Amino acid sequence: MPEIIFDCSSLSNFALSDSLFILENLYKNSAFITNLVSAEILTGIQQGYSDLREIQKALRHGRLKEVILNSAKEKSLYEVLSVSLGHGEASSIAVAKSRGFIFACDDRAARRESGLLSVKLTGTLGILKKAVKHQIVNLDEGHSILAKMIERGFYSPVKSLNEIKDP
Repeated sequence: MPEIIFDCSSLSNFALSDSLFILENLYKNSAFITNLVSAEILTGIQQGYSDLREIQKALRHGRLKEVILNSAKEKSLYEVLSVSLGHGEASSIAVAKSRGFIFACDDRAARRESGLLSVKLTGTLGILKKAVKHQIVNLDEGHSILAKMIERGFYSPVKSLNEIKDP
């Protein structure tokens, strides 16, 4: 399974909809966040999004792994990207580019930068559709999870997983 690194919003969509189990099933031992995304999660918890504590629990139990920028190349790319992107997105793209990870993100600007750097991308909807395809959840459960994500603040361009074309 290829490694995947999440930005704050894509990871939060799953935590806030009680569906982190999807990520744990699809990306067992290959799901990562940067320490800067971890800090954003902590800020969310402090702002009252207590469901995000499930992310901290996943980190403590090793179901999600935290990484830091550890090379001059990663740090340099982060510095360039952080001029126009948030710290979580910039650090995640730097790690994805350097280590060959897939980047999970829904932010349009971050996705554009990733594309320019030839970083492989996915997002909340792609992951949810993949979970249905791999029978982690059935289509009805997928629709319910998507509805809960939208209810909790996810801006989705679709209201139904049926609207997403298979790659």
